[in-house]
Amino acid sequence: MTDLAAHLQQIRICDTHEHLRKENDWVQDGPKDVLADLFQNYVPADLISAGASDEAVRDLTADGDIAKRFAAIGDAWSAIRHTGYGEAVRVLATELYGMPDDFTASDLVAAQSTLDGWRQPGGRRQLLEQTAGLDHVQTDDFCWPCPPDASGADFFFYDISWAGFCNGIVDAEALHTETGVTVSDLASLREAMSAIFDRHAPHAIAVKAQHAYARSLCWQERSDAEAATILPVVLTDGDKAAADQRQVLGDWCWARGCELAIEHNLPFKIHTGYYAGNDRMPVDRIRPGHLTPLLAKYLDCRFVLMHIAYPYSGELLALTKHYRNVYADLCWAWSIDPYSSADFVRRFIHTAPINKLFAFGGDTGWPTSAAAYSIQARRWLTRAMQAEVDDGLLSEASAMAIVDRILHDNQMEAFNVEAKKRPCLAATD
Repeated sequence: MTDLAAHLQQIRICDTHEHLRKENDWVQDGPKDVLADLFQNYVPADLISAGASDEAVRDLTADGDIAKRFAAIGDAWSAIRHTGYGEAVRVLATELYGMPDDFTASDLVAAQSTLDGWRQPGGRRQLLEQTAGLDHVQTDDFCWPCPPDASGADFFFYDISWAGFCNGIVDAEALHTETGVTVSDLASLREAMSAIFDRHAPHAIAVKAQHAYARSLCWQERSDAEAATILPVVLTDGDKAAADQRQVLGDWCWARGCELAIEHNLPFKIHTGYYAGNDRMPVDRIRPGHLTPLLAKYLDCRFVLMHIAYPYSGELLALTKHYRNVYADLCWAWSIDPYSSADFVRRFIHTAPINKLFAFGGDTGWPTSAAAYSIQARRWLTRAMQAEVDDGLLSEASAMAIVDRILHDNQMEAFNVEAKKRPCLAATD
């Protein structure tokens, strides 16, 4: 093993994006068996693309005979073993469960005691901190509150979700429950939005929106007058608002979120590029280039563009190079397309400022998957950085310095992690 490879194995990684379920969910409602754990994350999408039936894929995480459930996806599994998603399954099987690469149903049954041991209080953090070697984890759990996590207030951090607002959804009842503000017009909506940040920003690590799943990333500046004509329709019956009306209100709300992120010194994370799942990805609306009016308007907002905007990674590279306020994040990308992700790192090094790249986030629900994805990321990043050294483009010392930045130092600075730990810990004392 080279010094570079050894360095990559021991460095503590800042994980910028997960959808981790809470401690009680993991202990009480986590995967029932090893088969379910291996195949519950993103790999079902590849299985379906390879020809597995929806029923067979659903049964992977259901009750019933493990051998029968595994056999039902056998042909599809053989076709996707070497995709990024398939590789992550094999990493989880071999590195965490100690099974052979060509594991069988009997291997799955024999590994059950390992899963049972992890699904105990504290097992979630142990997997992430010790097995995965993570410094901390940033989670989007699709809501506004970001209360300090009692199972690790200085380890588990949370994003304020802004996706609903960006989609032009204004849930007056939920806003009143959360903030005490009755939303009836733009002024009261602004008040409620500010109250969300006043309450949750001190403990939040970032703001997050994945509204690209429901609308274009195109943003236009909208006046108060434009938004004011649409808000009453949305408040009365949001389903009656046309998509173009919701986008106008969504753009207005999105802008307010950026302004509040600036005020409270929080980065704003945006899903760009690839969709999870199957058969519903209009590729034109996921391009990061659509964001340029927003990026130029709010130069004081730190925008984190996620998933290397796959397959538009060239656009993301250009945006990160050009805009002072844009950061690129490899979260999820290593499992979508590890080969392209390794290439992206190499191109980034020679194109954009290296302090603007974040190299890992698993984008998973269970800690076992996050740990497996971190191992996968370390392996592919090692290949990328070693190639830079072998090609004479970097010295080994320079490569290790870059690794320190993109796996740890950049994130600590951009997200003010050390400063966030203090109020989170104080709230749980």
